[in-house]
Amino acid sequence: MSERVTPDITAALAALAAALQRVGQPSMVIGGVAVIARGVPRLTVDIDAVVLAEELDLDLLWRELACVGFEARIPNAAEFARQRQMLLLTHPASGMPVDLSLGWLTFEKDAMARATPLTLGGVTLPVATAEDLVVFKAIAWRDVDKSDIRELVVRHGDQMSFERIRRTLSQFFEILEVPERMAQLEALIRKALSDADQA
Repeated sequence: MSERVTPDITAALAALAAALQRVGQPSMVIGGVAVIARGVPRLTVDIDAVVLAEELDLDLLWRELACVGFEARIPNAAEFARQRQMLLLTHPASGMPVDLSLGWLTFEKDAMARATPLTLGGVTLPVATAEDLVVFKAIAWRDVDKSDIRELVVRHGDQMSFERIRRTLSQFFEILEVPERMAQLEALIRKALSDADQA
């Protein structure tokens, strides 16, 4: 599958793909770019990705990212990454910000194993499945995330295991202390499936 993305995002994706390939750890694209790759027409102004943190040589990762033109967005970025499990990057050549998460959770590890390679603007990267993107989006739960969930369910709902989505999110919602979100998500999914049936 190939979707059109802006040249700036394409350049940053190519650099990210090169760095992650040399590091050799499982990884995947999430966020707006992944939603686009899964067939949802929308705009995005940044790139979100996850790399498996187990046995990751963080110093090697920084070196490989620097070799392809990435820079830190904040002072003391390496220390921030070790504390918050997030590398806040920028790709000056394209002007694109990139948030690269260090994935430790079982869900993230499993999602990376399920990710499939998709091509965006000529760059092939592993992309989270539509089902796993629903989980990520339900955790974030901004207006744009709710919109993405709806569009993903409309397009891919017939291939999703909603039971697995519920089981995974029930644990996250308990940790986040937002148990009421499950009912809100269920309503959103029902509406999306109804819209898909009527399309």
